[in-house]
Amino acid sequence: MKTLLHVGCGTKRKDRTTPGFNSEEWNELRIDIDPAVQPDITGTITDMSAVTDTSVDALFSSHNVEHLYPHEVPVAFAEFKRVLKPDGFAVITCPDLQSVAALVAEDKLTIPAYQSPAGPIAPLDMIFGHRASVASGNTFMAHHCGFTQKVLSATLQVAGFTSLAAKRRPHPHYDLWVLATVSPSDEVQLKELAAAHFPR
Repeated sequence: MKTLLHVGCGTKRKDRTTPGFNSEEWNELRIDIDPAVQPDITGTITDMSAVTDTSVDALFSSHNVEHLYPHEVPVAFAEFKRVLKPDGFAVITCPDLQSVAALVAEDKLTIPAYQSPAGPIAPLDMIFGHRASVASGNTFMAHHCGFTQKVLSATLQVAGFTSLAAKRRPHPHYDLWVLATVSPSDEVQLKELAAAHFPR
């Protein structure tokens, strides 16, 4: 079986990652900073020393890189690359500040942009973190940085990822999806991976 490292997993399991990972082919290893969500490993994405070098086939990161401070992002991406096998890849999704900023420019900072299971989400939540969660004491939910497609892709390349596929989803999602491979991948391989792991 292949190993999927699900970082910043929260309460989610692999059935809430990507269609490609939600199969018997993948064994999920969960890591989170919050022991209350019962991860396999309690730790941060800037220090995954409990995970051996080049030991996982893929990594999934959903809406956690924006919780880092800007200077921590390269550290986390270096950790992502360190734990992946030479033929491994990472799938990262986070808010798309470019589309969120368009709402702010229309003076819709506090107007709900969409409904989530946690309730209405406004641009203010996407930029600074879900206000209700932070107000209830979950300060892990605060955001300290953000990305556009160009910035996220460039930061991954600087970290040593060699081939990338990226996707922006505007309203009602306002998110970015980037797939980054450790070793060079041709266009056909990237398209196949993206088709298996990007939302349709």
